[in-house]
Amino acid sequence: MEKPKKSLSQNFLIDKNISKKIVEQTQVKGNNILEIGPGYGFLTDSILEKNPKKVYLIEKDYNLKKILIEKYKNNKKVNIIGDDILLTNLNEFKNLIIISNLPYNISSQIILYLFSYKKNIYEMIFMIQKEMALKFDYKLPKMNKYKFLTRVVSNYNRCFDVSSKVFFPKPKVNSTIVKFKFNKKNIDLNKAIYFSTIIFKNVRKKIHNNLEINLDNNLLDKRVNQLNIDELICIYNLF
Repeated sequence: MEKPKKSLSQNFLIDKNISKKIVEQTQVKGNNILEIGPGYGFLTDSILEKNPKKVYLIEKDYNLKKILIEKYKNNKKVNIIGDDILLTNLNEFKNLIIISNLPYNISSQIILYLFSYKKNIYEMIFMIQKEMALKFDYKLPKMNKYKFLTRVVSNYNRCFDVSSKVFFPKPKVNSTIVKFKFNKKNIDLNKAIYFSTIIFKNVRKKIHNNLEINLDNNLLDKRVNQLNIDELICIYNLF
């Protein structure tokens, strides 16, 4: 096994029971699965055991890509793409399921990028840093842009926590498996991002000072971090 690259935030999952449990969070059989940063294919093997239609592996690391090509050269279900997920166009896909142990340092960036492909993706199951998993959970108090955008595009659940002991090298943080199941609504994501940028720009200001909405609504007299998600969505619908 090669030395993991810090620059790519590589922590390889090495516990078979955990990889199986991750895969069990969705319906793999007969579906198209995309895995981001598969490394040596440890999680990939658990995906393949569930009989998917096709598995697309996006691996940025050139050396790991070569290893994966050799490992799966006789498996016609596996399609290996040497690319950065943040530069990958997913418009050709439909009802895609994405499963990944995401690199911690850019996990939020990847998730927000994939929100723009909600019409192509059915659901996403990710292992991310536990602290980040909480930031996306709109069921918790103290709103932020991650919670708001997640609620606009999907139903979100934290599935289970994962100890740092199941990785090589062992990270300094614990992880959580999360699931984003995209809704079927036709969302103007650019509008939602614009709204979140304005409303979270100054969380200490009352909302009517951040937004130019001339409406008689007592929610506008609150600060954004005093709202729950339903109240925030109510204001967004007035925007």
